[in-house]
Amino acid sequence: MKKEPLVQQAYHCILQNDFEGALHWFEAAVAENPEDADIHYRCSVTYARSNRLEQAMQHALQASTLAPEKPEYRLYYNHLRAMRLVQDARRIIDTLTAAPASELYRAVSILKEANQLDPLYGDAYIWLALAYSQLNEHARAFSTLKEVIALQPNDHALQETFEQLKIRLNTYLHDSSD
Repeated sequence: MKKEPLVQQAYHCILQNDFEGALHWFEAAVAENPEDADIHYRCSVTYARSNRLEQAMQHALQASTLAPEKPEYRLYYNHLRAMRLVQDARRIIDTLTAAPASELYRAVSILKEANQLDPLYGDAYIWLALAYSQLNEHARAFSTLKEVIALQPNDHALQETFEQLKIRLNTYLHDSSD
């Protein structure tokens, strides 16, 4: 079967909010056209929107490998890799109540890598700022939040996070001066 009817079926499923059906049709299109980077890319996007990051990354990598002349495929793959790294760092940060500094620094390292892969991915900056804040490196936390606010100036939640960080810094400075 040619790719167009399969892809059309996938998009029909998406319009019906049937993402599992869409994935079925995209996978059928991939099976019929394994060297078609565009189908891998579209399949990847659908997997990502279905919170199936591993499969999304596999197809994005395949698309990028098959069509290295298309930078958008590499950028998308890097975005997915950054998402994975942020998830990994969040697990570290979330599972540590009295987080040992070594684990928080590991999370910082992971988040910096995510920022390098996708400099526009706001979540990486936010979690990096939170990690710095937990390490009482408030100047770095502020700097990191300012970067993401510059990228997303209309995000009011970021402004609120920034204000909360200011309160935390003031509390820290007050407590450490006692």
